[in-house]
Amino acid sequence: MMNAELIKALSVITPEEEIILAGNKSINARLYTEKKELIVDSEKLLAKGKLIQIRPHTRFVHFPKHRHNYVEVIYMCQGQTTHMIDGNPVMLREGDLIFLNQNAVQEILPAGEHDIAVNFIILPEFFNMSFSMMEEGDNILKEFLVGTLCGSEGQTPYLYFQVADILPIQNLIENMVWTIFYDLSNKRSSNQVTMGLLLLHLLNYQDKMITGNKQFDRELIGTVLGYVEGHYKDGSLTELAGLMNCDMYWLSREIKKRIGKTFKELQQSKKMGQATYLLNNSKMSVSDIIEAIGYDNTSYFYRKFKEKYGVSPKEYRVGGSL
Repeated sequence: MMNAELIKALSVITPEEEIILAGNKSINARLYTEKKELIVDSEKLLAKGKLIQIRPHTRFVHFPKHRHNYVEVIYMCQGQTTHMIDGNPVMLREGDLIFLNQNAVQEILPAGEHDIAVNFIILPEFFNMSFSMMEEGDNILKEFLVGTLCGSEGQTPYLYFQVADILPIQNLIENMVWTIFYDLSNKRSSNQVTMGLLLLHLLNYQDKMITGNKQFDRELIGTVLGYVEGHYKDGSLTELAGLMNCDMYWLSREIKKRIGKTFKELQQSKKMGQATYLLNNSKMSVSDIIEAIGYDNTSYFYRKFKEKYGVSPKEYRVGGSL
């Protein structure tokens, strides 16, 4: 749990919230932008020359659909808030963290008095040092940062981390909130380094990350299925993770979550499919087929084939495809 003194300071009713509690049922858009379209403007929230600032999330009111011309990072200090991001419902609970791309469309349901969230208002160039601290190679965090720095549309709209139980991450976030909220000296360089450390830690917990990018889902599934198609005989999850430059255990969980089968099940299904094709369309012996599809344990193949098709390979060949 965040430091009690800091929570108390962040919980103070703001002048904006006083007006809402007095009966105003909507936000004052002029506090956020001078334009007709609700694009929250960094110039309204950041002092000139600043790259990063924080503000407590405005409670007690529905925040309508909007975008930002900066990167927004939201940290849930206490309680919970419900967001709609590019049409996807996301509920932030205590300790959760979410990064929003500049082009993401966000809507927020009313928060209660004890639902305390902090919004980080960050200009893209703030991430330059953080980006340089990250290792070479592709990963979803780096892709998101590149998209953010370039202001690219079609990039991952948000990265949502359920990391309440990861103490180093919680400590780094609280340190940034404390440093910025109390306007401590040398905070820019300190917070740039802290953000870099935060991102490095988050790289180790990709299993706790939810992405709003359907394109990412399609690309991951396509890569996995393509690999299995071409390497069903002798491919491995370890090799695939290496090719994708990601953690093997994270990839294993993502395959099961997104495809509904484990890597081994996908590989075995492809092997069995290839076995039936060869039984129907070639004169290869069963032993040669077993070797051709990559099984070195004959009894295991026979057992799995019988489990899947209800007959032996020879019976399958005699009877034709079932």
